[in-house]
Amino acid sequence: MASGRARVSRKAAEEAVRTLMRWAGDDPGREGLADTPQRVVDAYRDWFSGYQADPAAYLRRTFEEVAGYDEMIVLRDISFESHCEHHIAPMIGRVHIGYLPANKVVGISKLARVVDGYARRLQVQEKLTAQIADCIAEVLKPRGVGVVVDAAHECMTTRGVHKRSVSMVTSRMIGTFRSDARTRSEFLTFIGISGAREV
Repeated sequence: MASGRARVSRKAAEEAVRTLMRWAGDDPGREGLADTPQRVVDAYRDWFSGYQADPAAYLRRTFEEVAGYDEMIVLRDISFESHCEHHIAPMIGRVHIGYLPANKVVGISKLARVVDGYARRLQVQEKLTAQIADCIAEVLKPRGVGVVVDAAHECMTTRGVHKRSVSMVTSRMIGTFRSDARTRSEFLTFIGISGAREV
């Protein structure tokens, strides 16, 4: 996708925005919209900056001097903004990550950066959930990983069925988080999902 941006000039991107404004029924030349194409292109550069990131790179700097700590590590309520790939509408929510270290841990800000690296792309929530979990599992090689994503989808709240106050929850459990019900239950309790036997 990064190469796709290189093939499209900023001027062409701004003209595409003007085309959409005309198609919507407005005049992109009027005073209130004159600078909108530039602003939209700037916003896209921010919203989709994940295409320029390598989330796995954030996890490669680890710490092994943790006094033998081998219990669960959980980072809750990592806020994120993404855009659904079907309508390019906002998808806003929270990610909860847990892992059981084998012999190394990672700085917690790096987990948040992994979330942003994948979220700031065109996404579907199921894929986002899997990408975050699989990246942590592949790079850190822990005994287990659990990821739960809870998000609201503006493609459902502002168009189509127009249902508000609805969120979607997805999960990915790897290793002991999948095979051991007690580990999974401990993780779900930590993140405030109680009474759930399976996810």
